[in-house]
Amino acid sequence: MPVSRLPERGRVVCQGHIESVTYMPADQNAAFTAIVSDPDIRETGAKRAQGKGGRLRVVWLGRRRVPGIAAGTEVRLEGMLSQSHGLPTMFNPRYEILSRQENE
Repeated sequence: MPVSRLPERGRVVCQGHIESVTYMPADQNAAFTAIVSDPDIRETGAKRAQGKGGRLRVVWLGRRRVPGIAAGTEVRLEGMLSQSHGLPTMFNPRYEILSRQENE
């Protein structure tokens, strides 16, 4: 399911690309955060609708880094979706890194 079509809450499986990652400083609680967006937005350069449509915050609590997760990586995520600070958020999801052949 594209990130832009996710429900407000519930268990979901979605696919997108990592737009950015955030590393927490060593003196703060360990958490690794990534912003995931729809692949078609990146590839076509299409503008997002008003608001936060097409973006998902993914947070891995207790982790300073997640192997394979970096800006530009295509991923499939599975987990519970909730709203946090006005942005759809998924905590500690299962993830699968997708190869280019699977996306074409």
